[in-house]
Amino acid sequence: MERTLLANPGTTAPYPARVRKWSSSQPADLAHMGQSREDPSGMGASTMPVSALPRSGSEPVLLKAPASLGTIANSLRGSDGQLQAKAPTKPPRTPSLELPDVPERPPTYCELVPRVQGTSLSQSCREPEAPWWEAEEDEEEENRCFTRPQTEIAFCPPDAPSCLLGPQNRPLEPQVLHTLRGLFLEHHPGSTALHLLLVDCQATGLLGVTRNQRGNMGVSSGLELLTLPHGHRLRLELLERHETLALAGALAVLGCSGPLEERAAALRGLVELALALRPGAAGDLPGLAAVMGALLMPQVRGEQGLEEGGVRVTGKTGEACAGLFSQVSRLEHTWRHLRRSHTEAALAFEQELKPLMRALDEGAGPCDPGEVALPHVAPVVRLLEGVEEVAGPLEESGERLLRTLHGARQMARLAPKFRKVAAQRLRGFRPNPELSEALTTRFLRRLLWGSRGAGAPRAERFEKFQRVLGVLSLRLEPDR
Repeated sequence: MERTLLANPGTTAPYPARVRKWSSSQPADLAHMGQSREDPSGMGASTMPVSALPRSGSEPVLLKAPASLGTIANSLRGSDGQLQAKAPTKPPRTPSLELPDVPERPPTYCELVPRVQGTSLSQSCREPEAPWWEAEEDEEEENRCFTRPQTEIAFCPPDAPSCLLGPQNRPLEPQVLHTLRGLFLEHHPGSTALHLLLVDCQATGLLGVTRNQRGNMGVSSGLELLTLPHGHRLRLELLERHETLALAGALAVLGCSGPLEERAAALRGLVELALALRPGAAGDLPGLAAVMGALLMPQVRGEQGLEEGGVRVTGKTGEACAGLFSQVSRLEHTWRHLRRSHTEAALAFEQELKPLMRALDEGAGPCDPGEVALPHVAPVVRLLEGVEEVAGPLEESGERLLRTLHGARQMARLAPKFRKVAAQRLRGFRPNPELSEALTTRFLRRLLWGSRGAGAPRAERFEKFQRVLGVLSLRLEPDR
């Protein structure tokens, strides 16, 4: 009987050998599922139907063969003869690691973490965008022809919540003035000059002009717009800015109610700022004109001609130096203390800054784009708006008028060069947001006249503040 059973392979033994089932929780035995333990090469007959193999995850069904209930029950039995208490955790739907994209090999189903197509780690970390004043101008925009203007525009920044003033403020709030004094003391004159250059370039329309603004004004720069008839609004805003900056500079001196040294230090700070704004330095001539306007204001200096005779003063080095100083009718003690304590600043003001400012007002000063980033626009703005007439004899006034008009034509023609020089001066510069806001026209208007008075007519506002400065000047140094 035993020989018969062995000779006939189709005959079933009375006691078939028990097939040992391996737990599906062992990864090493996943490849041997469905094969006999005694036949590792896979050539022998399988003792478990393929359809009874347990499926994991979302693997597709390869074969759909009918299976008996007993075989299915055996396939669901674990290594201990019972069902598993907890199902294995599913892989995450979103990849927790980004693998590099390999074009030669398409993504396969066997990867535990799917790869994201078309992205890499280097693309997820973008470099910070350059500031708006460092954005390069399109060559097509620079070479565009004149188009018919659509409307009058200005370049004031949009209204935004102030970081120095509240929604409502009174004129000359002491706390705000104290904060501003600390801001200017924290920055050296060179840094303050770059802040002022940045704000002036934006207010003039030299930098930061959008394509929509160019289309509306018909030209590519505010230097061109202010010479055209439809630049009336821009000219008024530039006049407002020039006068407001001058009043704020005068307030920086007249608002010092402390000792004499404090006012002299404020004068020296304005002189050093003017030196940092002059051609060859920052090259911001509108800012230079505003600072010089504050120093030459009647409430601050009140010059009455020249005092000849070579007033002798002693500098820090102990050397005697002589020069011509203007006769001062206001704050005489303050200017005298400036000559004694800060002789270099006093000499620079008298011998360099004043002649330079006089030449710029007459249209004979330096205006090359190499040393100037933003040209002096006040003379042509006053002339076109009829604010002041060219005084003097007929021949001299005529020559000055022609120089002013010629300078305006050159300024408009060289606007792209001025833009490149200004962007180069400001390359890599990261301004302080509070100091930048403190130099804007909107902030200075609210600081000097309050949130309510800022909307009053321009002539009325300036007349009242001139009287305020006169009262402060007389309180510091009464007339003899």
